[in-house]
Amino acid sequence: MLELLTDPAAWASLATLALLEIVLGVDNVIFLSIVSSRLPVEQQRKARRIGLMLALAGRIILLFALSWIIGLTAPLFEIFALEISWRDIILAAGGLFLLVKATSEIHAMLEGEGGGHGKPGAAIFASVLVQIFLLDLVFSLDSVLTAIGMADHIEIMVAAIVIAIGVMLLAAEPLSAFVHKHPTVKMLALAFLLLIGVALIAEAVEFHIPRGFLYFGIAFATGVEILNLLVRRRTAQDTTDPS
Repeated sequence: MLELLTDPAAWASLATLALLEIVLGVDNVIFLSIVSSRLPVEQQRKARRIGLMLALAGRIILLFALSWIIGLTAPLFEIFALEISWRDIILAAGGLFLLVKATSEIHAMLEGEGGGHGKPGAAIFASVLVQIFLLDLVFSLDSVLTAIGMADHIEIMVAAIVIAIGVMLLAAEPLSAFVHKHPTVKMLALAFLLLIGVALIAEAVEFHIPRGFLYFGIAFATGVEILNLLVRRRTAQDTTDPS
C-alpha cells in the first residue's frame, strides 16, 4: 500500500480511472434525476442519495468478486453463431429497461401526465429504489469491467469508484434541479437514455459502439441546448426590459 502512495504511475492510473468512472456515472445521475422526479419533493433527495450509495456498495462488492465478474463473460449458449454470456443478458435487459422507461417518461411529458412535479401517489418510494437498484446493477457491471481492464490494484479501483460516487453525490442535486427546471433539457436527457439503452443492447450482441462517439453526440446536443437556453434567456430579458 505504501508503495502505491509513492508510485507516480499509480496516481496517474487513479486519476485516469476516476475520470472515466465519473464519465460513466453521468448516465446513472441522469437516470436518478428522472426516476426520482416521480416521488414527492421531500423524498427525491433521499432517493437520489440512497441510489448513489447503492451504486457505491454494488461496485465495491463486485470488485471483490473479480473471478465471478470475469466468469460473467464466459459463453452460456449460442444464437446464430453469436455467443451469449450472463454479461450480455444483463446488458440487454438493462438496455431494454432504459428504452421502456425513457419512452414512458417521454409519453408522460407529452401527454401531460405527472409533469415531473413529484405529486404524492405518483410513485412508491420502494418501487423507485428497485428501479434505481436494477439500473445500478447494469451501470456497475460496466463500470467494474472498465476498472478491471485499466488498473492492476484493487485499492486503486476502490479509490477511483469512491471518488466518482463522491463527485456524483455533489452533482446530483444541482443537475436534477436544472433538468426539472427546463423541460427541453429533460427531454434531451430522456433522449440520452434512449441512446444509452440502444448502446447497451448493441454491446450485448457484440456490436461495440465506441463510447467516444456516444459522448461526443451527447456533448454536441448539450452544447446546442445550452445555446438555446441562453437565447431564450436573452429574449426574455429583452421582452421585460422597459427601455
